[in-house]
Amino acid sequence: MGLGKREHQQSFWVAADKLCNAPRNAFYDRLNQLLDEVKFDEQLEEAVEPYYEKSGRKGIAPGTYFRMIFIGYFEDISSQRGIAWRCADSRSLAKFLGFGPDEATPEHSTLSLTRERLPMEVHRFAFELILKATAENGLLKGKTLGVDATDLEANASLKSIVRKDNGDDWQAYLRKLYFEETGEDNPSDEELRRFDKGRKSKKKVSNDEWE
Repeated sequence: MGLGKREHQQSFWVAADKLCNAPRNAFYDRLNQLLDEVKFDEQLEEAVEPYYEKSGRKGIAPGTYFRMIFIGYFEDISSQRGIAWRCADSRSLAKFLGFGPDEATPEHSTLSLTRERLPMEVHRFAFELILKATAENGLLKGKTLGVDATDLEANASLKSIVRKDNGDDWQAYLRKLYFEETGEDNPSDEELRRFDKGRKSKKKVSNDEWE
């Protein structure tokens, strides 16, 4: 057997049937299976629709964005730049995100812009979906769940804006709308989320009314 040497030159064209399949990762394969069972991507795409424009350049799919956030958590990567690099470096993680061997995974700037676009309510909803998937498959036990988290500010988050006329934040504003339309007070967070998602009144905010 002769001594092999590392070749630096790469072929410009590679036939599709010559591309190697990504190595299997049992954990991420199983996680994708669970997410498919609860229709994770379909539900997220419906939930985030109000926060995207109807025209312009196509952004990162919400399911892909949250899978990258999961990777950061599971692999103890705290920075978005680090998450993006890890996904680009690993073929099994790229497969988990839904990218083929000839496709580039999202850059950290795209990850950051998506995080700024989506409010905390959407992140909470994604968290609830993953908990539902694990609970329904016997991977989560117990009646009480404790979460240790640090609030991170996002410039585009509806959670950070307030009304100029009375100082109400977004949650207080929604609660008043909920009472006006239903006559019921003190809705749960889930009831408020469903109400905000299904209400017919305009959802865009004006700089003249909010700050």
